[in-house]
Amino acid sequence: MNDSDIPVSITLSDKDFQRLSVFIESTSGIQMPLSKKSMLTARIQKRLRLLKLHSFTEYVDWVLDPHDTTQELIHFLDIVTTNKTDFFREPNHFTFMTETAIPALIQSGGAGTSRPLRIWSAPCSTGEEPYTMAMVIKEFAAQRNNGFKATILGTDLSTRALQHAENAVYDMDKTEPVPLPLKRKYMLKSKDQATPRARMTPEIREMVKFQHLNFMDSEYHIPQPMDIIFCRNCLIYFDRPTAEKIVNKLCRHLIPGGYFFIGHSETLNKLQVPVVPVAPTIYQLQK
Repeated sequence: MNDSDIPVSITLSDKDFQRLSVFIESTSGIQMPLSKKSMLTARIQKRLRLLKLHSFTEYVDWVLDPHDTTQELIHFLDIVTTNKTDFFREPNHFTFMTETAIPALIQSGGAGTSRPLRIWSAPCSTGEEPYTMAMVIKEFAAQRNNGFKATILGTDLSTRALQHAENAVYDMDKTEPVPLPLKRKYMLKSKDQATPRARMTPEIREMVKFQHLNFMDSEYHIPQPMDIIFCRNCLIYFDRPTAEKIVNKLCRHLIPGGYFFIGHSETLNKLQVPVVPVAPTIYQLQK
């Protein structure tokens, strides 16, 4: 009998779903309404087969056991975390960053010239966003020809996503949004024709560092203040009070006059936060 033949209880009960929903929101802040029950059921079922468990309740008891010392909680948070991302997603943000935000930051505080420009991708998912930033900034620096320097930090709740990001290897279909000139300069194509992939070049990888971070932590242990923070397409998963707390904690690490980017399906309207809009879905920390 192989793993796929192992019988598993038919579905996740409403009771067990509610137990997990409360736990997920308290642990990660992510809301898990009943409409996501089928999604959660499918993801857990794959885990049950791998672990050769026969009951959803058995798995839920394991995850919620406060005395458990295994890594299963980490695996569980990985499977419930949505890691949808793409290279050059919402490209106008990168245009604004290079044409407006970075020149303003250079002029006001020497970011990138007298000291490195510092950018934070939170959450970074599997790395496409921070590596897009790195490619864009490399092109910006090449045009200036004056030793422009930048560092990029990517943080995420999912250890699985962070591992993928650090490996910096992507299926070729994932690289389609990357303009061909940038793909030729900053991606190394694998020689394996059966599974064509590409890896970011060393000069791009060395610009980006990754770190585990949970938005629900009371403090974010980020050592240096940031000039730009991207927090895109994740606030929609939190209720308003939680989103407000997250944005305020992120902004503690943003320099006065620094820029804060959110996704096009999101808004900071009605949130008590210290940033003001300067363009659609782009904000600036008040000085």
